[in-house]
Amino acid sequence: MTAPAPRRPLDALATGSMLLLCLCWGFQQIAIKLVAADVAPIMQIGLRSAFAALVLGVVMWRQAGTRALADGTAPAGLAVGLLFAVEFLFVAQGLLYTTASHMSVFLYTAPVFAALGLHWLLPEERLTPLQWLGVAIAFAGIAVAFLGKGGQQAASNMLLGDAMGLMAGLLWGATTVLIRKTALSEAPAAKTLFYQMAVAAVLLLAYAAATGQAGFRYSAAAVLSVSFQAVAVALTSYLAWFWLLRRYLASRLSILSFMTPLFGVSFGVLILDEPLDAAFVLGALLVLGGILLVSGSALLREKLRGRTR
Repeated sequence: MTAPAPRRPLDALATGSMLLLCLCWGFQQIAIKLVAADVAPIMQIGLRSAFAALVLGVVMWRQAGTRALADGTAPAGLAVGLLFAVEFLFVAQGLLYTTASHMSVFLYTAPVFAALGLHWLLPEERLTPLQWLGVAIAFAGIAVAFLGKGGQQAASNMLLGDAMGLMAGLLWGATTVLIRKTALSEAPAAKTLFYQMAVAAVLLLAYAAATGQAGFRYSAAAVLSVSFQAVAVALTSYLAWFWLLRRYLASRLSILSFMTPLFGVSFGVLILDEPLDAAFVLGALLVLGGILLVSGSALLREKLRGRTR
C-alpha cells in the first residue's frame, strides 16, 4: 500500500490559488445580492448546486458506472448533503435580511465551530490554550456585533439575518466534523462534493418552489451571476480547494482563507454601498482575530520555537 504523499508548505502556486479562491468566495454573497430582485437567493443556490451535481455525477458515472456510490459512503454522504443544504438555506434566507458584508463574517465563523467539534470527538484535534483563547475572542466578537444593534425594525431584521449567518457557520463547521468522522474522510473529493451538491439541489429547489421563490426573471446580470456561482463557485473553486488540501499543509491554507471575509466585507462596501457600524466593525475584527488564532496556532508555535533556538 502506497503511503500518502507528505503535505508541502505553501509555494507561489498555492498562495496564488488561495488568493483567487478567497476573491471568488468573498464575492459569492455579493453576486447573490446583486440579482436578488431577478432571482431569489434560494433559487440561485439551488440552480448552482444542480449544475455542479450534474457535472460531477457525469464524471463519476464515466469513471465507475453503477459502482460509483457502492463504496459504503452513501449514508454519510446524505447526512453531509443535508447539513450542506440547510447551511445554504440559512445563507439564502439570511441575505434577505442582512447585508452581504455581515453574512461573509458570520458564515466564516465555521472554523471555530469545527475546531470545537473536533476537540470533543478526536483526541488528536484537542485545542491548545492559544486556540481556546481564539475561541473566546471569536465569541466575544460575535457578542459585540450582535449587542451593538439597536431596537429599530431594520436593526431587528438585520439581527435575524446575522443569526442565520451564524447558524450557517455552525452547520458548515458540523459538516467538516462529520466528514472527518466518517468514511468520507478517505473518499475522493469529487464524490463528497457530489453528495453535498445533489442533496442541496433537490432540497433547495423544492423549498424555492414550495415558498414561491422559484421565479427567474431573465436579465444579463442574472444569467451572468448564476453562471459565475455555478461554474466558478460551486464547481471549480470547491474542487480546487480539495486539490490544495491533498497537496499542501491544511493549517497554512486555513490561515490564507482568512482573507475571504475581508474580501466579502470590502466588496459589500465598495459594490453594494453597504454601511458598516462601529459595533460590527469591532465585532468582526475580534471574530477574525479569533479565527486566525484557532487556525494558525500551530504555525505561530513553530515560529516561536524557531526564535527560541
